[in-house]
Amino acid sequence: MDEQVLRSLIKWPNVPHCFGWLALDRRGQWRMRDEFAQANQLAGTIIQHTALNDFISRNYACDSLGRYFFQNGAQRVFITLDATPWIARMIPSESGIQLLNQCGGKIEPQSALIDEKGNVYITGSITQSLSDQIDKTIFTRTALTSVALLHDHDLDIFSEQSTVHEDACSFRGLWLWSGKKIPIEPIHSIELSERFHFVKAPRN
Repeated sequence: MDEQVLRSLIKWPNVPHCFGWLALDRRGQWRMRDEFAQANQLAGTIIQHTALNDFISRNYACDSLGRYFFQNGAQRVFITLDATPWIARMIPSESGIQLLNQCGGKIEPQSALIDEKGNVYITGSITQSLSDQIDKTIFTRTALTSVALLHDHDLDIFSEQSTVHEDACSFRGLWLWSGKKIPIEPIHSIELSERFHFVKAPRN
């Protein structure tokens, strides 16, 4: 969390929250959703400004209810999630392929899940900022088990690293990642938010 953001929170602690205006899509892109987009159930406009994207990513956090938000100075802008709070990317590096989320943080995978539509999710330890339940000016940076939708551009890499077989209209198998055999298990998409404690569309 940026120091200037924390100072703003202390200076103006009672700024009203904002709902519906910012979204995270399935490709890890932040989207602005004006009144027209919200009224017509549209995805919104992709934020192209690099500095603004970085600012949102640095100040991305969640509260005790599982609502994710961008702390924009003194204002808390709650985020509508197209899929999950995190989007996973497989990024090549000198030491091999890294598994990163949309904010650039590492994901330490524990399992993979495949839903009824063939979407792949990575579960594992993700370091994130948690809002204090009582004092909204306090954030704790900690690693928690969460879930990230795998970006569709990386499905081929995942497939090459995995052995999957169909089991009673679902999928099971093993994913070979960094020398480890990680289980692949089925899940239904409607189970994700309850199992991993996140709210897809926070409301006022």
